[in-house]
Amino acid sequence: MNMTKPQGTGKSGWLGKLGPGLITGAADDDPSGIATYSQAGAQFGYGMLWTVLLTYPLMVGIQAISARIGRVSGHGLATNIRRHFPKPLLYLLVGLLLVANTINIAADIAAMGQAVTLLAGGPAHWYAAAAGLLSLVLQVTLPYSRYVKVLKWLTLALLAYVVTALTLKLPWLKLLHEALLPKLSWNAAYITTVVAVFGTTISPYLFFWQASQEVEDLHADPKARALKHAQAQAPQNLQRIKIDTVVGMGFSNLVAAFIMLTTAATLGAHGITQIASSAQAASALRPIAGDFAFALFSMGIIGTGLLAVPVLAGSAAYAIAGAMHWKNSLELQYSGAPRFYAIIIGSTVIGTALCFTDIDPIRALYWSAVLNGVISVPIMVVVMLLAARPAVMGRLVISRRLSVLGWLCTGVMAAAVLAMFATMGK
Repeated sequence: MNMTKPQGTGKSGWLGKLGPGLITGAADDDPSGIATYSQAGAQFGYGMLWTVLLTYPLMVGIQAISARIGRVSGHGLATNIRRHFPKPLLYLLVGLLLVANTINIAADIAAMGQAVTLLAGGPAHWYAAAAGLLSLVLQVTLPYSRYVKVLKWLTLALLAYVVTALTLKLPWLKLLHEALLPKLSWNAAYITTVVAVFGTTISPYLFFWQASQEVEDLHADPKARALKHAQAQAPQNLQRIKIDTVVGMGFSNLVAAFIMLTTAATLGAHGITQIASSAQAASALRPIAGDFAFALFSMGIIGTGLLAVPVLAGSAAYAIAGAMHWKNSLELQYSGAPRFYAIIIGSTVIGTALCFTDIDPIRALYWSAVLNGVISVPIMVVVMLLAARPAVMGRLVISRRLSVLGWLCTGVMAAAVLAMFATMGK
């Protein structure tokens, strides 16, 4: 009997199948996302849990499609867009992505600095600078094959929010009832919060990141080839992508739900309904839930920030480098892809520098969310068109079921953007 590992798989065992999808899903719960989910739970209680139940299948659909494009074509999203769409559209989309990601980096780094200050005291700005520098050094000095292991371990930071919720006495029957049978409202604040949750959960930088990580994994395995040219490798790799994405997005949405549960059962139940940042949520939690819950919540902010910042900077670098036809890979040393790393360094440094200005990080985060919401729709349309093109996917164009799910996600996000504009200024 032949017991050798099939060529082109590169991974064995259930845990070995987890990688790009797990990291992408975990990075979605960054400090900015934590602030959004905390606000949703504090202001609307358990009645906002339905949003994570809805976003889960939508996230699985669009992220799986993005991952397939990378693995099947052997190229990231930006490279495929450059080859099949007008360049002005490409430059507009990746330019907006770079701006939104840099602002998001600033908000996340600021939140990490504030969280360290809550735990240890001292100047939040300098802690933020140290966090930005640490993230930058890891990205530039570690090759992808080693760095991805660091990112995998950082996903464990999200378990802090699961543990925090489980330390509380939660009314499980009540929360299940409100999650499955929510009382919907057309109130402007309610709609805005729903849009914020959707915009935080389904973000364009995640599409670029997961597709690019599939390409990185492809290049890291000497036996692997782009699936459109090696269809014998397709069944195992597409199954791996499915498992990876289902688990990764499930982890992301589960953590988001537990953050909502924690803040609903503590802050919201005690009349604290306005949360401006993840650090504020942590500090408000302390007198209500105790020091242990406060410490876990704060440490989770630091861990998720260290995970999210490289994903934000890296996805922008992959997008710009793919658009400009530059060499791009975290496996390469700086000398092998200087312009790619220049984007990572520039966005991280600028994001860190913004923490030392008078710019309100919460206001900046709002405009970052607006940008992400606006650009997500055209990017998702482009992703769906790419996934259905034989010129990109060969014979491995996406199935009708996955296509329906992807277009449904696109439609929901388009409706969210329209709702966002309709409620702006109210």
